[in-house]
Amino acid sequence: MGPLESMKILEVGGIGAVPFCGYMLSDMGADILRIDFKGRPRSFLEAKYDVLYRNRRSISLDLKNSAGVKAVLRLIEKSEALIEGFRPGVMERLGIGPEVCFKRNPRLVFGRMTGWGQEGPLSQAAGHDINYIALAGTLHAIGRPGEKPVLPLNLLGDFGGGGMLLAFGIMCAVYEVRKSGKGQVVDAAMIDGASALMATFYGMSAAGEWSDQHGTNLLDGGAHFYDTYETADGKWVSIGSLEPQFYKLLLKHTGIDDPKFQHQGDRARWPELKEKIAEVFKSKTRDEWCKIMEGTDVCFAPVLSFQEAVNHPHNIARNSFVTVEEVMQPAPTPRFSRTQPEIKWAPPNPGEHTESALADWGFDAGELKALKISGAV
Repeated sequence: MGPLESMKILEVGGIGAVPFCGYMLSDMGADILRIDFKGRPRSFLEAKYDVLYRNRRSISLDLKNSAGVKAVLRLIEKSEALIEGFRPGVMERLGIGPEVCFKRNPRLVFGRMTGWGQEGPLSQAAGHDINYIALAGTLHAIGRPGEKPVLPLNLLGDFGGGGMLLAFGIMCAVYEVRKSGKGQVVDAAMIDGASALMATFYGMSAAGEWSDQHGTNLLDGGAHFYDTYETADGKWVSIGSLEPQFYKLLLKHTGIDDPKFQHQGDRARWPELKEKIAEVFKSKTRDEWCKIMEGTDVCFAPVLSFQEAVNHPHNIARNSFVTVEEVMQPAPTPRFSRTQPEIKWAPPNPGEHTESALADWGFDAGELKALKISGAV
């Protein structure tokens, strides 16, 4: 019942950013048919744990088989969008590049997900999230002073700068088709997405308000009022008291009356004040600090593990997590007042729905039999 109900999208293989894009769109109700590669395992996880693949069906096709390629072109005719994550030129060599697909369906949105983009000197090079965010200037900005950059999982390249960017691009292009009647290619590159996420910091750097030395700035742990602190029981809390009124509450609830703390914006004092406030937070357990600060305007939250996050009262009240086939996972988001998204299917095994899904997309019994005989499925 999500807002994209009945929208048909074809997802051609891919890992990381591609399935995350499919995850976002299918959670919103889009009817996504994923093509997994015949005879090739999708990942090392059992299907039900591959949460990114939930809410869509999977067919298994041999894309090096001409019958498999013809089947894809048939599916293109009923699709509003296609998502693929090959290196530039691979889809063309398979015979299912944009120009061929547009002849079958002029309104098709052809979504391309790469790390380096469709052109440029690195476009044909292999890479992963860590490399794309490195070249975007993103990775250099995250870390403690004098220490190596810290890896933010693969959130900034694969997911935020990649899959979510492609999902946004697809929906922009689908909207534009309504006016022009013409499809187009969406070139979503993780290096571009990671750069876009850094827009504020490039602006601050140009204004002389951001240092190239990570861990010394306002939002990277340099400030004593925006950081994480260890508590007496070896756990951690987060503090984000940026605004002056919130900073006053931080001093009030920590009991700090040292006059040096009255100079919040004096960057020269930050290292010393950080050491002092760290000692204060180590004087109580995380739970004790929660009782003092949680729910106030200090801008405070405990640093929780996965299981702790699932069981936190706020997340429980909002139903932020759901269980699907005994696997706890994030609920669909964002939320809508009328067309609330839902999880209809657990992550499928590769090729689990080959016959039923192809039948639903218009293949008759004879065509399915021919695909089997050809070895395409």
